[in-house]
Order: sequence, then C-alpha cells, then structure tokens
Amino acid sequence: QVQLVESGGGLVQAGGSLRLSCAASGISFRISGVGWYRQAPGKQRELVTTITSGGKTTYADSVKGRFTISRDNAKNTVYLQMNSLNVEDTAVYYCHMVGWPYWGQGTQVTVSS
Repeated sequence: QVQLVESGGGLVQAGGSLRLSCAASGISFRISGVGWYRQAPGKQRELVTTITSGGKTTYADSVKGRFTISRDNAKNTVYLQMNSLNVEDTAVYYCHMVGWPYWGQGTQVTVSS
C-alpha cells in the first residue's frame, strides 16, 4: 500500500520558518518527480514547487526565493523549507508524486500576522 505522509506544519508568526516533510512508503520517490501543492480556504489547490527525479526544481512566483524543495532518496523523503512566511502562505500543504495518483493527507500551515 502506497502512502505519502506529510509532517512539519504548524502555527508560525509572519517572518518565521517551517520545514515540511513528505515521507513515502510502499513506493520509491526515485521513480518520480514530487510536487508540493497548497490549498487555502475557499481557493483552489495550487502548485507551489516541484523537484524532478534528477533534482531539477521549479517554483511558483509567489514563493521564489523563500521556499526550497529538496529530496533525500535514501530516506525516501522530500522536504519543503519555507522561510520568510507571510499570512498568504496559510494553507493545507500536500505532497504529490508527479504522474502517479498518490497524494498525502496534507499538513496545515498557519501564519499569523
């Protein structure tokens, strides 16, 4: 059974940092790119960042320079380092294996002003 489990969310003040983790079981992240998405209340889910199996990254304009995605294939885990958080970053964050029907359950990130 394939599972993606996000962790690391929480409540942080504006300007603060969080690091999210997405750990996979039942499948290897090596075979796929991985993306982080987020969904704020009343809004559609949006793509935040991706990392290919080869390590190439892309970022939404809204997070460039503040967020960093990385992967540790040995731990079968993908990370999202989020710095300089602002209230607009408040959302549930999900990880997803690109091209596969696997999503995590999400982790809540709340940024207070």
